[in-house]
Amino acid sequence: QAQLVESGGGSVPAGGSLRLSCKASRMIFSTFSPLTMGWYRQAPGKQRELVATITGSRNENYSESVKGRFTISRDNSRKTVYLQMNNLKPEDTGVYYCNRDNWELPWGQGTQVTVWGQGTQVTVPS
Repeated sequence: QAQLVESGGGSVPAGGSLRLSCKASRMIFSTFSPLTMGWYRQAPGKQRELVATITGSRNENYSESVKGRFTISRDNSRKTVYLQMNNLKPEDTGVYYCNRDNWELPWGQGTQVTVWGQGTQVTVPS
């Protein structure tokens, strides 16, 4: 059975960048290359949502919340899908997964992305 392994997550400040990878194993090239693959994310307490998709012919689609900041790509020879994330915002925090557009493949473990904000100054008068 096919297996998806996500990697590349981390903890970054707002405005930072990360590049996620999703490698498909136990799947031959001719099976993987025509598939529409997607990146999804799940924030704490929220449902899993679609972030971006890329077709076998490399047509890309993005959710409105990430358009202009994220770029999805693929390397069929490596059976790998990437997600370049720039100008990250705290609301991008979540576990990121990849899968086919119809969720047919078994879900991987995902990779955690944490984006921390600049904080807020608290002053306690003496």
